[in-house]
Amino acid sequence: MVHIAVYTFPFGSHAAPLLSLVAKLAAEAPTATFSFFNTGKSNAAIATTVAACKALGNVNVYEVWDGVPEGYEFEGRPREEIELFLEALPGNLRQAMEAAVAGGSGRVTCVLGDAFMSAAGELAEEMGVPWVSLWTSATFSLLAHFYTESIRRVIGVRPEDVQAKQDDTLDFVPALSPFRVRDLMDGIVTNIDGIFPRMLQQMAETSPRATAIVFNTFDGLESAFLDHVRTIYRQILTIGPFSLLLPPPSQADPYGCLAWLDGINQPASVAYISFGSFLSLPPSELAALAEGLEASDTHFIWSMKDAARTHLPPGFLMRTKERGLVVPWAPQTALLGHPATGAFVTHCGWNSVLESVADGVPMICRPVFVDQTLNARAVTNVWRIGVAAEGGVFTKEGAVRSLNLVLAGEEGKKMRETALALKEMARSSVSAGGSSSNNFAALLKILSASGCSSNK
Repeated sequence: MVHIAVYTFPFGSHAAPLLSLVAKLAAEAPTATFSFFNTGKSNAAIATTVAACKALGNVNVYEVWDGVPEGYEFEGRPREEIELFLEALPGNLRQAMEAAVAGGSGRVTCVLGDAFMSAAGELAEEMGVPWVSLWTSATFSLLAHFYTESIRRVIGVRPEDVQAKQDDTLDFVPALSPFRVRDLMDGIVTNIDGIFPRMLQQMAETSPRATAIVFNTFDGLESAFLDHVRTIYRQILTIGPFSLLLPPPSQADPYGCLAWLDGINQPASVAYISFGSFLSLPPSELAALAEGLEASDTHFIWSMKDAARTHLPPGFLMRTKERGLVVPWAPQTALLGHPATGAFVTHCGWNSVLESVADGVPMICRPVFVDQTLNARAVTNVWRIGVAAEGGVFTKEGAVRSLNLVLAGEEGKKMRETALALKEMARSSVSAGGSSSNNFAALLKILSASGCSSNK
């Protein structure tokens, strides 16, 4: 009997792609049992996918203790919820797994876990079963974590040293020469103390022990980085873009975004704007971007939470109602795939970057935190399919220049041609015989074989 224990990192956008992967694996391997372990709060946030998985009949969803003691009063510290959860590891995972096994799911034969969850690897090693790790971001961001100690030795960690070297490139690190010190995420040379940075360092140290690491990417996009990753890890399986390999169910369009786009006669002329489900720009930048949209006469769809509308310039919505649509939520993948969409104004979360690549849409990048600065640098300076917000922030004049460049300029035309070539490469990778399709089959084989073998 094959029983796969699946452990997710229950914060940010980590849980949804892992559970989507479980859904496809479970559909392809109906005789295997999948036990998905997640906190109750995170399960509630992805309730639609949870329900779809349960309907398959071979996916069981369990709640893991989030580490918050009864009666605990939050102090308002950054990452306080994450720290409490990490302090509960691995005991909370082990307890949930033992309950699943006792409940009739049978002996665990393989562990599939978010790469952040090195505790999942510890459990796999205790049980003597294969451990498959999912890295939900780009391969170059994993390399940045892997080479943290090397980077610290060269750059230093004192704030004055790091600040003085912001524009230095990482050419002393294999495969990371396109990036600068300023592109690195927190926890590498800045804000290195605390349980969360220690978790990332532990992840980098333990991840090479995994039986295989799965990436949401495709071979042609990150060839140079993947060549180096393959020298570190035992087996690399690129199975992205997830938006193509694991397409979501048909998305609702409650605010009529697609119908509105259908009314735009000029292809590749609309800017789609979204900064993800968890982020918002500073109010001054929201106002500056709105002013730039208005001054540039750009058609746009802006996915913006209702609360953020208070930061828009007075009268903006009325003055732009003929060429703009501001909605609380938009069907992102459908919008990016519409022929009228010509630019994606984005925070450069990895899922958003790959969705844009999968549909050949150039980007205007305004990263906010974590790996987004690395992703934005890759978009603008490695693949050259986008432009960064001037000076790292939106101003009215900078937004006008960026919009005009991508939507109407010759440079934007070249970006679009390159993006469309990557789109074809992405779609080829997930087609029959493509690299991502073949690697997904290899992942299925690892999981299925775990019922009669181990990684010993």
